[in-house]
Amino acid sequence: MIVTQEKALLAAREEYRKMEEYVMQTGSEAGPIHAVEENLWKSALRMGLYLLQGFVAAQGDGDVGATFVLPEGRTVQRLEATHTRRYVSIFGELEIPRKVYGTREGQKLEVVPLDARLGLPESDFSYLLQDWSQTLCVQGSFAEASSTLGKILGPRQSVRCLEHMNQSMSEEVEGFWEEQPAPPKEEEGELLVVMADHKGIPMRRAAGDPRPKDPKHLQKGEKKNKKRMACVGASYTIQAFPRTVAEVMEEVLRQETHARRPKPQHKRVRAELTREKNGSEVKGKEVVFGWLRKEKEQRAAEGKKQVVFLSDAEPSLEELAREELGEFVSILDLMHVTPRLWEAGHCFHAEGSDAASAFVEKQLEKVLSGKTEYVIRGLRQSATKQGLRGNKAKTIAQVTQYCEKNEHRMHYDEYLAAGYPIGTGPVEGACRNVVKDRFEQTGMRWSLPGAQAMLQLRATYLNDDWDAYCDYRIDHETERLYPYREAILDASASSINKGINSDGAMMG
Repeated sequence: MIVTQEKALLAAREEYRKMEEYVMQTGSEAGPIHAVEENLWKSALRMGLYLLQGFVAAQGDGDVGATFVLPEGRTVQRLEATHTRRYVSIFGELEIPRKVYGTREGQKLEVVPLDARLGLPESDFSYLLQDWSQTLCVQGSFAEASSTLGKILGPRQSVRCLEHMNQSMSEEVEGFWEEQPAPPKEEEGELLVVMADHKGIPMRRAAGDPRPKDPKHLQKGEKKNKKRMACVGASYTIQAFPRTVAEVMEEVLRQETHARRPKPQHKRVRAELTREKNGSEVKGKEVVFGWLRKEKEQRAAEGKKQVVFLSDAEPSLEELAREELGEFVSILDLMHVTPRLWEAGHCFHAEGSDAASAFVEKQLEKVLSGKTEYVIRGLRQSATKQGLRGNKAKTIAQVTQYCEKNEHRMHYDEYLAAGYPIGTGPVEGACRNVVKDRFEQTGMRWSLPGAQAMLQLRATYLNDDWDAYCDYRIDHETERLYPYREAILDASASSINKGINSDGAMMG
C-alpha cells in the first residue's frame, strides 16, 4: 500500500494526540512511572515510523523521465512496473515503492533513482540499525544482542541475520585501516612499543571433518575443541619511565601500580587469522607484522623514537619482527617469566608456603637485576643438591632452558634504567579483549569468515574508531552502489512536487 506524506503525517499527529491524552489520563492516577515510560516509548516508536514514512513519501517515486543517461553515456529506460523495497529502520519496517531503470524486466536493475536519492544501504537494514546491532554484537553474543535490541525496539533480528550483517559490515575495515593517519605528534610519547601474541579461537567443525571425541576418550594432550590461532598485535607510544628493581617487585608481587606510571598514548590493536584471500593463503601474523611496520614508519619516522618490541618466547614472532621492523630493542615479557619462577619455587617448597614466596621473590630480584645467569646456575645446583627426580627435575630443566634461550632479551636492569616497559599488559589485555572475552564464551564456535569479520570489527571498536568507521563504510558503499547519484539528484530535483512545506517543517 502506498502511503502518502499527508496520510503519514496525520497518523503521526494522531499518535502524538494519543500520547498527550494518555499522560493526562494517567496523571491523576497513582500508577508507577516506569509503566508510563514504557508506553510512551512504544508510542514514540510508532510516531517515528509514521514520520519516516512521511519523509520517504515526500521524495516521490524516483521517476526522472522515460530514460536516464548513465555517466558512461549509455541510456537505460524506465520499466513499467513499480518495484517495492523493504526497509527496516530503528522505528520498524516500511515498504518503499519506486520506479526503476534498466534494459527490461527480469534483468539487472541498473538505476534506482529513489534508492540513490535516499542513500539506502545495500541490505534491507538501515545503517543506524546496523550500527546499533553490531555495537552490541562486538561486545557480547549474537543471541544477547538480538535479545537486547528486541527488548528496546520490538521485533528481534535472528542470530543468523546478525552474523551475516557482521560479515557484511566488516568488508571495508581493511581499507579503513590503510587510510588511518598517524596520531598527532604532540600527543605521542617518546617510545614506540609494538607487541604481538597468539590466541586460539574455537572453530566450528567443517564438512568432512571427523566428529570431536567424547571428553572421556581424549588422550593426554588432546583437546575437545579445534582451535585456530589468531595473531594479535598492538602498538602505542609512551614516555620513558625509569624504575628501580624494588618498585617493579612491588608491582609484580604486590600488584600495586606505580602512581607516576605514564599512560600509553593512542593504543591500537589488530587481529588476523590465516586465511585464503584472492586465491592464495595469507598468514595472519605476516599481516599483523606488516601493519606494525607501517605503525613504525608512521610513528617513529627517521629513527627519532626508540622502538621496543615486547613478546613472549615464541621464536617466529621475534624472527618476523627482525624482518619487518629493522632496529629495535627486543624484550621478553616479564609476565611470562614470573610463572616459571613460581613453577621452580614449587619444586623446592610447598605451594602456598612463605618459603615458596620468599624463594620466588629472591629469584625475581636477581632476574630484574640482570643476573639471569646466576638464577639458571642456582636452580640447577639446587636441583642436584636436593636430588630432584621425575616431574620436578623435568620442570627445573624446562625453566632453566627457557631462561637460557631468552637470556638475550632479559637485560631488565638496562631496560628499567632506560625507562622501557618490560611487561605486555596492554597486548595481553588486547588478546583477552579482542579474542578471549568475545570468542571463548560458553559454547561458542566460529566459522573462518565469521571469526575474521568479528576480529576486525572488534579491534575497530576497541581502537575507538567505531563511529569513524561507520561513516567511512557508508560513504564507500554509497559511492559503490550509486555512482550516478549526483546526476540523479540533479534530474530528480525538478520532479519533486510534494513534500516539505515552504518553511521546511514536516508538521504544522
